[in-house]
Amino acid sequence: MTMRYKLMGRSGLRVSELCLGTMTFGETWGWGASKDESRAQFDLFADHGGNFIDTSVNYTDGTAEEFLGEFLRGRRDQFVVATKYTLTKPDARDPNSGGNSRKNMRQSVERSLRRLQTDYLDILYLHMWDHFTPLEEIMRGLDDLVRSGKVNYIAISDTPAYIVSAANMLSELRGWARFIGLQIPYALNDRGPERELLPVAKYWDMALLPWGIIGGGVLTGKYSEESDEPSRYDRKETAARIQKREQTRNIIEAVRQIAEEVGRSRAQVAIQWVRQQQDKAQIIPIIGARTRAQLEDNLGVLDWSLTDAQFKRLDDVSAISMDFPHGFLDGNEYIYGATFDLIDDHRGRRR
Repeated sequence: MTMRYKLMGRSGLRVSELCLGTMTFGETWGWGASKDESRAQFDLFADHGGNFIDTSVNYTDGTAEEFLGEFLRGRRDQFVVATKYTLTKPDARDPNSGGNSRKNMRQSVERSLRRLQTDYLDILYLHMWDHFTPLEEIMRGLDDLVRSGKVNYIAISDTPAYIVSAANMLSELRGWARFIGLQIPYALNDRGPERELLPVAKYWDMALLPWGIIGGGVLTGKYSEESDEPSRYDRKETAARIQKREQTRNIIEAVRQIAEEVGRSRAQVAIQWVRQQQDKAQIIPIIGARTRAQLEDNLGVLDWSLTDAQFKRLDDVSAISMDFPHGFLDGNEYIYGATFDLIDDHRGRRR
């Protein structure tokens, strides 16, 4: 298996084509990996050429960053480390310990630097839009961190497309640092982001970093079939929801069939479909696992691809309505004229 590298979004930062997620590093939340298991995953990823690590100030209540700080010791500069700020503990009593404010931003960065045992972050994400903090406060605060040298690049996660676009435009106009990456959930059974979030990433030349790419285990049959594997979600409730959704059941069955045809795991099939969506955006999937064996299986996507026919089968069974305005605008003869051929411009947009 050979890991390749990409320039992340509109930047000169070179990152591996897969990113290692660390939300499972630590057992504080009741379903993660021990320290030894987390180290084994980190070392396996590094041994395969992976250099891109994703974490957050709140993952497993700080344990994930603490583990990473130890694992990175002596080789910090070999890795691209991304962390996030915004979220806090549900029972936190300090009203400023969460949210997107400059105060929480700076406090979170200092906390992350201590835990990671480093004096800089390669990438800092705004983790989640809080609906309260002025955009100017956020973008100026992030730019100040970049200018101070504590952060090299900034990115954003789990935020509406119109906010992402407004933030980048504000930064362009004022000469501030702008987002080079967008992190969102995206999977065969969760294609809603194709309506607005994937297009906004492509328009702004941002890397798209999808998480939840195996649907939280749904696409592997973990919840629809008998399994004694520990699960993050309630097994009975999740199985009941799947039973009510015919399309989800059809997607799970298509993944199963193709996995058997190619002799690969269902997880690999689901991940590969996401990886092969490069026409929609520059995609760098985030893979996360509870065990070293699961991560090793995920890394198996590096040495094969779905055929065009297999990709189309998955694409067709998981298709969603693009809704307004996409269907209304696409190929509208009142815009383009019925006699003209439509061509693609350099961004892949039809005109």
